[in-house]
Formats: sequence, C-alpha cells, structure tokens
Amino acid sequence: MTTNIATLTVKALIANGIDQLYCLPGVQNDNFFNALFDHTDMITPIQTRHEQGAAYMATGAALATGDAQVYCVVPGPGFLNTTAALSTAYALNAPVMALVGQIPTGAQGKGHGLLHEIPDQIGILKRLTKSAHRITGADDAASSLAAAFHDLDSGRPQPVGLEIAVNLWTQAVEGEIPDLAPAGAPAPLPDSSSIEDAAKLIAAARAPMIVVGGGAQGDAEAVQQLARRIGAPVVAFRTGHGIMPSDDPLSIGMPMAHSLWPDVDLVIGLGTRLQSQVMSWGHDDAMKIIHIDIDETQLGRSAPVDVGIHARLADALPLLISAIDGKTDANQDWADRITDVKSRREAEYRQRLGPQLEWLGAIRDALPSDGIFVDELTQTGYVSRFAFPSYRPRSFISTGYQGTLGYGFATALGVAHARRDVPVVSISGDGGALFTITELATAVHHRIPLTTVIFNDHAFGNVRRLQMDNYDSRLIASDLSSPDFVSLAESFGAQGLLATSPNQLRAAIETAMLHDGPSIIEVPVGELPSPWDFVLMPKLR
Repeated sequence: MTTNIATLTVKALIANGIDQLYCLPGVQNDNFFNALFDHTDMITPIQTRHEQGAAYMATGAALATGDAQVYCVVPGPGFLNTTAALSTAYALNAPVMALVGQIPTGAQGKGHGLLHEIPDQIGILKRLTKSAHRITGADDAASSLAAAFHDLDSGRPQPVGLEIAVNLWTQAVEGEIPDLAPAGAPAPLPDSSSIEDAAKLIAAARAPMIVVGGGAQGDAEAVQQLARRIGAPVVAFRTGHGIMPSDDPLSIGMPMAHSLWPDVDLVIGLGTRLQSQVMSWGHDDAMKIIHIDIDETQLGRSAPVDVGIHARLADALPLLISAIDGKTDANQDWADRITDVKSRREAEYRQRLGPQLEWLGAIRDALPSDGIFVDELTQTGYVSRFAFPSYRPRSFISTGYQGTLGYGFATALGVAHARRDVPVVSISGDGGALFTITELATAVHHRIPLTTVIFNDHAFGNVRRLQMDNYDSRLIASDLSSPDFVSLAESFGAQGLLATSPNQLRAAIETAMLHDGPSIIEVPVGELPSPWDFVLMPKLR
C-alpha cells in the first residue's frame, strides 16, 4: 500500500475522531490541505481570519466538550500567533493538538532567511505542550502521528504539538500502515493503602472542604456524592464551576471559602493545583490535606499533603466513597456554619458589587440552566468567578491562571461552534474584545450562534481600577477610544444590539438567542465597584 504523509495525516485525524479542523491555510501546508480536500465529508475545515482565532477556537471546543481538537497553521509567525492560545490551553488542561508546518528539512537551523523561518520552532513548541513531535520522513511518519495522538489521549489532558516540514507532505509512505489511533496509556491504579489513609482522615474531620479544579469536570456525580456524604462544601475558583451546582447548599464561592478557611481541618483537592487556596490562604498542622490528581507532579506542589493519590478521579473517588461508608457523618455545626457564611457573604456581594451582580443576574435569567457562560478579564468577569451561578459541568469557561486578556471572544466561538445544542453567552470588556473581534467574520461565515456582551467603559477597566486603588488614581495608558460595537457588528453581517439597563440586557440576550448567527450586545458602563477585595484575599493560616 502506498500513500503520502499528507494523506496519512488526514487519515490519522479521522481515525482519532477529529471531524473539525480549525485552521488558516498557507504555503507550507498547501499539500496537506490538498489531501484534506478529498476527505471534507469526514473533516470540516473551519477557516479563521487570524491564526490565534484557530487556536482559541480549538481550545474553546476542547473545554466545552472534553474531546480532543486540532488546529493547523503555517510555521514561524503563523505558529507564533497561536502561542497565547496554546499557553492558555496548557493552563486549562485542554486536549488540543497544534499541527504546525515547517520550512524544508534541509534548511532548518541554517538561518537562510526562508519564508516563515524562526530559530528552533520545535523547541518553542515543546515548552508550550506536554509533548511535541516532529516527522522527519516516511520511515517515522506513521509512528510519529500515532505517538502524538497517544500522548493527546494519555494522562493529564494538555496540548500536544506536531511539526511537519513542507517538503515531506508529498513523500511516499510504503507498506502496511500501523494503527494511527492507539489507545492512551493506562491510568495509574489508586493505591489501596492511600485510599484507606484518606478515609481515616475524612472520618476524623469535623470541618472538611473540597476544592475542585478543571480536572474534576468529568466526575461531577462522584464529587457531589462525596460532598453530601461527608457534609463538605465544594469550592471552585475559575475552572471547576458547575461540578457542584450553584443551587446546592454545599456549593460555595471563593470569598465564602476564605471566610471558612480558619476553621477547616481537612482539605480534599480534586483535579486542582490547590494553589489558589492552600498556597495563597495558608495552612498549618491543624489542617490535613488529601490530594487526588492524574498528574503525579502536582501532588504536594502547592503544599505538603498528608495523603497524595496518583489516579484518575473516576477510579479513586468510588473507592474512597466506599471506604468511608458507615464511618463518618456530616457535622451539623459545620453545616450551620456554612449556611451562615453563605448568607453573610451573599449580603456583602449585594451591598458592595450591586452593578456587576445586576448585569450577571440579567445574563443568568436569560441563559437556560444548561447554557454555557464564557468569562473574560473584565470587572464583571472577575465577579462572575464567585457570583455567577453554574449548574452543569463545562458550563463556565474561564481563562484559568494564564489570565489571557482578549481570549474570550474567539474561545467562545469555539465553544459555540462545538456546542450548537445549547446557547452560549460570552462577556468581554471593550479592551479585551478588540483582541479577536475580527473573528466576527468567521462567526458570520460559519453561522456560529454566539451571543457576546461587551461592557464598554472606553478603558482597560482592570488596569484603570488598579491604578485608582493602588496608585492614587495616577491614571496612565488605560483610557481607550472604542468603536460603536453595534455598528461594528452590523458591518460584519452580525446582529448588533444595545442594552443600557439589566432589563434591556435580559431582553437583548433573549432576542440574540433566537438569531441564526452571531450577535453582539453593547452595554455602556461607567466606573464599577472594585471586585478585588473578593479576589485577592489575605493569608489566614
């Protein structure tokens, strides 16, 4: 059997269930796209207007579905344009493959100044992914493709890179083709003694708290079962929202968790780094820590743990729940304390953050319970991370620790493209929106039904707020001249709407969700109350 590397790559995508390719074609990858032409009945190319749009869309689709996604771009500046999105995918544990072209093999590292040449592209790719692979010729093409997809499907979900030079696409591959979709590496089995040790700590605890991160998104039912069994409140910072439904009495936001922190005697970290709680708020000998994670390198990284379990939550949690059965009961005093803290903190939110809560309330009212919300680094976005109700896993998409200003709109396009079965609402400030607003053309072209709310204060609002709070309002380089976003949307062929009150915003979102395509809702805002006392909270232990 004879094929070539371009066709083999397309077959590898198909074999691994990739049916959408987020991309921006270019000369080094022309032969690949020529091969893809014959298989568009199985893989649909989604061309974007900028390489970062392709990478952000792939990231959004991966976060919204939990399934692997692939983007394809040319080398050099094309690849570099995707690196903010790639680093965001890395931070968010998104299974994204970066399929990147390259200059001819014989010219690499020579510095001839060929089109799109940069030094050590594979080295950059390696530093932004959990593994990076390079096809060097026909002999290793199939094995490199298989290895890349094996890594994408193994262990902790994170991006993988694959580099293919322009002169290799048409190279013939002879002989029998091995399996291009190998099974991922077997998950480590939970250590039974560690499970027992964890069960003993849980049985002895009177004030437990569960911290969840993005790694628990696929295990919501087991997390909920554990929490209710032991009476532990569940807190998420950015990426664990929706695992415990916000209307559950045991669901708490970060400020609530901070208020409870001095009393906590056991922390159970599930699919999280624990950095934002244990490392930031402090710990002492009176606090025991159980940490379960698929990535062994994370165990004990943010703080020493009493029990570390290297395993998938899907394997470890049922064993842990079984081990504690009949050995522990929820502490009513702790339950009453949780209820009291939730009530007091919610009252404080309403008193101090009223404007943001009203805007978020309008969005929540209009968005169905299974709808997806995509945040951004804007004043309302920061409040959403502890005050926007989420009821389903993968229904709150965030930038995570990378804090990638401007990621939101293009990432939300990927979310809405991959999840056309539910409404998707993203928010941005006028500053962040303009990072990728050109992808409105992509949204219109592919009729992606995304509703985007842009809070327009004609400023980098967060920069301005910090200058006001910390530098005696010595405002510098934070004011902006922003466009009329309604007219801008309409110029792209999208629906443009204006809302000047929460009631108008609610109605506008309902109108937008009926539209067959993208909608932009501009919300003019003035100065908003500072959210930072609820975000950057001091060490307590």
